[in-house]
Amino acid sequence: MGFLWALIIGGIIGWLAGLIAGRDIPGGIIGNIIAGFIGAWLGSLLLGQWGPEAGGFYIIPALIGAIVLVFVVSFVMKSMRKHA
Repeated sequence: MGFLWALIIGGIIGWLAGLIAGRDIPGGIIGNIIAGFIGAWLGSLLLGQWGPEAGGFYIIPALIGAIVLVFVVSFVMKSMRKHA
């Protein structure tokens, strides 16, 4: 049940990051979950572990990390479309 909860929280974090950044994450729900997990990892590396925790994620660092990830992915995708 813990893994399912982590998937749900990761998806919500990825979805919120896309909303805040104003950019779509490629891959739909799966992309949101991946962005949430990678964002949580990135946020923990950059900001440490603080703030409220849900599903094994520290929400504030995870959300900030996911927002950074959304900006980087959207920049790379935009750059790839220009060169194609």
